[in-house]
Amino acid sequence: MQNFIKRFNRYKYPYMFVAPAMLLLITFSIIPIFVALVISFTDIDLAGLANYSNIEAVGFENYMNIFKDPVFLKSMYNTLFYVIIGVPLVVLFAMGAALLLNYGTGWLFKTFRIVYYMPSITNIVAVAVVWGYLYNSHYGLFNYILSLFGIPAQQWLTDPALAKLSLILLAVWKAIGLNMIIFLAALQGIPRSYYEAAEIDGASKRQKLMYITVPLLSFATFFVTITTLIGWIQFFEEPLVMTKGGPLNETMSMALFIYNNGFQLSNFGYAAAGSFVLFIIIIIATIAQFALKKRDVEY
Repeated sequence: MQNFIKRFNRYKYPYMFVAPAMLLLITFSIIPIFVALVISFTDIDLAGLANYSNIEAVGFENYMNIFKDPVFLKSMYNTLFYVIIGVPLVVLFAMGAALLLNYGTGWLFKTFRIVYYMPSITNIVAVAVVWGYLYNSHYGLFNYILSLFGIPAQQWLTDPALAKLSLILLAVWKAIGLNMIIFLAALQGIPRSYYEAAEIDGASKRQKLMYITVPLLSFATFFVTITTLIGWIQFFEEPLVMTKGGPLNETMSMALFIYNNGFQLSNFGYAAAGSFVLFIIIIIATIAQFALKKRDVEY
């Protein structure tokens, strides 16, 4: 006990700085997770919230039923589709934009940094209104551009084959800016001496990009990939605002399925079971990313 007190007194100031963040984390993250875990083994609904005596334990019934639910299985497939298509696009476009903007420091380059970053801080409702007009099947900009090439108008948000791709396009456009800033910061941290040595050795621009820039962006790429992956597994705002999960549940994500069951249908126990399935998937995906991560590149 005395050793603990001495250690605490020695490091009390770091503990004091960390304490508020830990308190918020425990209050709004750790405790709700355990509460949701308990709820997932019950049949709690609005009647149960009004009177706890109406709540009954159902064991693993919610978990067994959720994997028999065709809508949930469809949402898992859709979420996998979003992740496989969306995550690589975000990483590639964000890195590409950062590489282009890193070549100059003039006012034009700084202006475009702001332009690329603005979608990331724009409210999703405002974005949905604008993109709703772009996707409009009668007078939308996208169909107007297609008409210039003699291509018939497309039902961007009502065609089951196009709806997911339309949401991915919107989400990629919105996610590029923040990740571009991360890549820009990493690019500016690469010492200029590496490029000077490569120029002396006669390396071309492509060789400098492939053998210096990209390898030294490995940590930034890993960070962007893992945060983007987690975000796309929880894909929610775009299908909620743009399609409500339609048509025919073709854009239904796991997060939207949980929201519908929890807040629209008031099946809190069932929704909590779905949320824990999503939580486990995120944990597995994160662990897999760390397992596959290559060591940091140093020269």
